[in-house]
Amino acid sequence: MPFLTDFTRALRQLSKRPAFSLAVIVTLALGIGANAAIFSLFHQMLIAPIEVPAPERLVNLSSPGPKSGSLSSSTPGGSEYTFSYPMMRDLQQVDGVLTGLAGHRGFGANFSFDGTTTSGFGLQVTGSYFPTLGIQPLMGRLLNEADDRALGEHRVVVLGHRYWLNELGGNPDIVGQTLIVNGQSLEVVGVAPIGFRGTTLGNAPDVYVPITLRWLLQPRLPPDHDDRRSYWVYLFGRLAPDVSVERAAEVLQTRYRSILDEVEGPLQEMRPETLERFVSRPLLLEDGKLGQSDVRRNSLAPLIMLLTVSGFVLLIACVNVANLMLLRGALRSGELAVRSSIGASRGRLILQLLTEAVVLAVLGGLAGLLVAGVTLALIGSLLPPFALATVELSISPAVIGGALACTMIAVLLFGLIPALHAARVQPATVLRGQAGQPGGGRALARFRSSLVLVQIALGMALLITSGLFIKSLHKLQNADLGMQVESMVSFGIGPLRNGYSMERARQLYERVEEELGALPGVLSATSSMVPLLSDSNWTTNVSVEGFEDGPDVNTNVAMNDIGLDYFPTFGIPLLDGRTFDSSDRDDAPPVAIVNRAFAEQFGLGNAAVGKRMAIGQTEELDIEIVGLVGDSRYANVRDGMTPILYQPNRMNNGISFMNFYARTALPPEQVMPSIRDLIARLDPNLPVDNLSSMETVVRDNVFLERFVGMLSSGFALLATVLAAIGLYGVLSYSVTQRTRELGLRMALGAAPGGLARSVLAQVARLGAIGAVIGIVAALALGRLATSLLYELSPYDPAVLVSAVFVLALVAFVAGYLPARRAARIHPNEALRYE
Repeated sequence: MPFLTDFTRALRQLSKRPAFSLAVIVTLALGIGANAAIFSLFHQMLIAPIEVPAPERLVNLSSPGPKSGSLSSSTPGGSEYTFSYPMMRDLQQVDGVLTGLAGHRGFGANFSFDGTTTSGFGLQVTGSYFPTLGIQPLMGRLLNEADDRALGEHRVVVLGHRYWLNELGGNPDIVGQTLIVNGQSLEVVGVAPIGFRGTTLGNAPDVYVPITLRWLLQPRLPPDHDDRRSYWVYLFGRLAPDVSVERAAEVLQTRYRSILDEVEGPLQEMRPETLERFVSRPLLLEDGKLGQSDVRRNSLAPLIMLLTVSGFVLLIACVNVANLMLLRGALRSGELAVRSSIGASRGRLILQLLTEAVVLAVLGGLAGLLVAGVTLALIGSLLPPFALATVELSISPAVIGGALACTMIAVLLFGLIPALHAARVQPATVLRGQAGQPGGGRALARFRSSLVLVQIALGMALLITSGLFIKSLHKLQNADLGMQVESMVSFGIGPLRNGYSMERARQLYERVEEELGALPGVLSATSSMVPLLSDSNWTTNVSVEGFEDGPDVNTNVAMNDIGLDYFPTFGIPLLDGRTFDSSDRDDAPPVAIVNRAFAEQFGLGNAAVGKRMAIGQTEELDIEIVGLVGDSRYANVRDGMTPILYQPNRMNNGISFMNFYARTALPPEQVMPSIRDLIARLDPNLPVDNLSSMETVVRDNVFLERFVGMLSSGFALLATVLAAIGLYGVLSYSVTQRTRELGLRMALGAAPGGLARSVLAQVARLGAIGAVIGIVAALALGRLATSLLYELSPYDPAVLVSAVFVLALVAFVAGYLPARRAARIHPNEALRYE
């Protein structure tokens, strides 16, 4: 069989030159492996649908436009994706276009089973949730319409597969047993199927409970089940058979508009023009096969950037291999000429060379899977725990498919063109010694130089891009936080999830703060309701004495309820007035402390202390500003100095979860066991959440920038090395081709230095042209990366100059050895080519 003959001959040819074969395989493995790993993430985050039957029939509901009242959103999306509970029930009554309309909302929870309490994430769902998705339980049953008929009834729970397996040991008798969720006893009725992790990427539920238990499991929430101005539930549906998205949207929109116009419009307190926009809000149906998740939207730009960068690496690898194949084809010109002279057709020669390319590509692809595994392990080391829980870092079918696709691309890129060139031999010319032009002539030499030019250009583009990310990361990591996070430990507890009353929880908070400060090695301790630098926000509009409000005036500020010694513990300077003390409780006059950004926003200057203010738009200013402090970061490091309003957490009777901070004289890791012991002594059933150092919190807060920066730098380094190898190979072969010419020039009196300079001049020409092309490509990439850069222009001159310097250095090193060899050619060597 011709194929087996070609395959056997290909293996024999490749085994004769193991160094060449190994170089090609390793080069391909690096390029393919890097791409397969990034494509695996890209596939999971942006392409793979949720694991349910016919996900393409799912639609997500949204309604952009003005809303007033209570707006609460989370990972599934912004406020345009949230609806009120009554509106959800109204839309569920629309028949004919959807087989089901489901609602859901996540919540933090403590789970207690068999005397062990852990913390995790739960999902409140309507009875239509699982039927709409069309999935079946692993055991028991899933929630249905009968579990969703009355508030507070049907106290049942379905376990997520991972939670059941990891936390409950895969207990086969779990159905019918009791799981305590946030202090409430719920009967386990089933376990979700393997692979199902909810409909929101980034929030894999441990448990699923009826949405009608929301106010039972979260007693501090307002009873807003009949409040049409409280927006918090996310909706999705499944299209009925033979119903298009457009038809479903039309029917639902008709019902939605009538409710807005007749029922909800009269409830609003809006200006006429705003009210008109409110009642004319559209109801949109969007593709729901990916579920609902802001994580997907936020990861789009960085993943496209990384896929582009890794694609450049693969292209450089393929170009490098193409050059190697071209050079090897030139060296085999005699062999090919002999085969042609004895009757081998050009097609047979091309097929043979392509077979060798395919073998190399397949071996490179297989080795690329190993590289992909190593790359995924490296990615895992860069991701914080919450991000690791979002993706699967394994050699999945997507990785294998990506490697296979890259392999096929590689075959086309580096196999076909060299095969066509190598098979275009003229037997008579070759057998006469190629008339003084070994290697295929000037045209092929120019083509090889063009390939190196591509490598240099792509390498320059990647050097500049990675330089931008590294500089951006450096600026971000050295940004002024406005507070000291070194030698700080943070953690949180949620006693209300264990059934504590509010008064009992407040007593626990005060005791924890007091005893935390007394632990050996702890210098001071404090607390806050909103966790710092954790992407958590609590904002509100305020009224301030002497400040004129208006329709387009921003009165929104961040808020935090804090404990005693908060500012000294974090090293935030007190600029005027006083800090909070133990007398600032709920039975005392309300007080607040503001930061400088708050004072500037409301025109208070340095005279903030003594002014009065209120939360909300009101004329009754019942809060006295007693202190002015320095600015500090709030939700994340990327933000500027946010205007912040601080109040004493001892004045707030509704804090269900408290975060604590301790400044230590010892390394934080040495204090953490004492903190766990402290909480266990106060309540052995109360989990300690998010125990870590504040430096870890800050590092995790910028993990995306660190992730992109480190990977792009690694890819840029790899690309530069590959480009250098390609440049060295071409120059080295060029010197070999020019041995006769260089030897004769030496015999005629040319200086060795002049010959070396001629080789380095070739390097300079290729480097200069490639650098210009690469800079243009980098500027285009820079525009794509603008949103990922922190306080940095994509045209930063320092980065451009540094990249040019690095590329010039690499090109010089790659050209030095061939140039040195050219200078050492002895004139007698020219006689060998006569």
